[in-house]
Amino acid sequence: MPRTTINCPNCRQPVTAEIQQVFDVGVNPQAKQMLLSGAANMVVCPHCGFQGPLATPFVYHDPEKELLLTFTPPEMNLPPNERERIIGQLINQVVENLPPEKRKGYLFSPQPALTMQGLMERILQADGITKEMLQAQQDRVNLIQRMLEMSDDVLTEVAKQNDELIDEQFFTLLSTLAQASQAGGDRETFQSLAELQKKLLPITTFGKEVEQQSKDMEAAVKRLQDLGNDFTRDDLLDLLIDVSENAVQLSVIVSMARPGLDYEFFSLLTERISAADDETANKLNKLREELSEMTRRVDEQITARQEQSRRNLEALLGAPDIRQATLQNLPAIDEFFLQVLEQEMATAEQAGNQDRLNKMQQIIAAIQEASTPPGAEMLQKLIEAPDDETVDQLMKENQESIDQEFLDLLTNVMMQVQDSDDTETADRVRSIYRKAVRASMQAGMQAE
Repeated sequence: MPRTTINCPNCRQPVTAEIQQVFDVGVNPQAKQMLLSGAANMVVCPHCGFQGPLATPFVYHDPEKELLLTFTPPEMNLPPNERERIIGQLINQVVENLPPEKRKGYLFSPQPALTMQGLMERILQADGITKEMLQAQQDRVNLIQRMLEMSDDVLTEVAKQNDELIDEQFFTLLSTLAQASQAGGDRETFQSLAELQKKLLPITTFGKEVEQQSKDMEAAVKRLQDLGNDFTRDDLLDLLIDVSENAVQLSVIVSMARPGLDYEFFSLLTERISAADDETANKLNKLREELSEMTRRVDEQITARQEQSRRNLEALLGAPDIRQATLQNLPAIDEFFLQVLEQEMATAEQAGNQDRLNKMQQIIAAIQEASTPPGAEMLQKLIEAPDDETVDQLMKENQESIDQEFLDLLTNVMMQVQDSDDTETADRVRSIYRKAVRASMQAGMQAE
């Protein structure tokens, strides 16, 4: 999401925030979860401590369900003309991200939502989630809120009484709430939710299953690592036979070692079957069927993710502002996207398509920009400053940037250089850290 400077809704001091106004599932499959979790458009003010969602107009688009929703927070009190202008610009972004053949009539009849709750219900109803299911989800939310206030003894008893409700959806919701708190800068709530999850795992039926699956996954990874880097197909087959009774371990090893399960591997397995007695042959035949099905599913998943990444890339390349579109859809940029991007760059280079290459370079530049920690550029200037007076002047000119995020960055850098041979840089970073802490405290006192 693009970072911008806004005024804190509470104290009106300038703060840096990440604002997203287009949630397009067709471009970023994670957009729905980001919106529903409440993690989007959160503001954390380093001056007054305010944290909460920023009131901003936005649109939600799901091309597969032909769903286009708009929302303008009532508290903004925007005049109708201004509201229509902003929403119109956002809808234009959605339309421009679609190829012409996919621009259908529903795009010209967006559905306005009067409240955030109403918008979320429409999104969920389009997924086939009924009001009864929504109520069950609310019951889980209420249970989590109550559990956060309970002592360990009471928590254990309440967990037993609500064991059926504490299921996969419950733990997914718990994780989503924790992620939203972390994204919003609410570390205290994040830690409380993480601690609650840790407590519930060993005392609930589903939690115990999750713990066992986690142990099986760790064991599978370790056993594969123990084979070393030069293991043979025989080694891999022996390992898969050994774990064949454990579905989790078998699945993990297949997904991690998929390139090794090739034609030669299955030929080797067939030879083992031919040479085995009837009982062993039956077991190996069953294993061969399971491995064939597992590799098929893994290949389908890889193909689907590659195709989605290819569609995401084409949508970004067709966006009027490639940099902005990339920054708005960073969650969709994963290893599959980067692989597709590398392949398409090679193809464009071979074809001499310089225009397409230039556009893909814009995507790479935006990704690199987003991967640079906020404040890194200013920190570099402070480290390279010729004297303390210049450091003080730079901090004065960039007072709004000296927030907790910048202090965290400084702390990380300080830990990295403290044991290095470059004592001059280490001393420099420590001096900058002391000055930054002092400047942050002074800003906080002025705000009060």
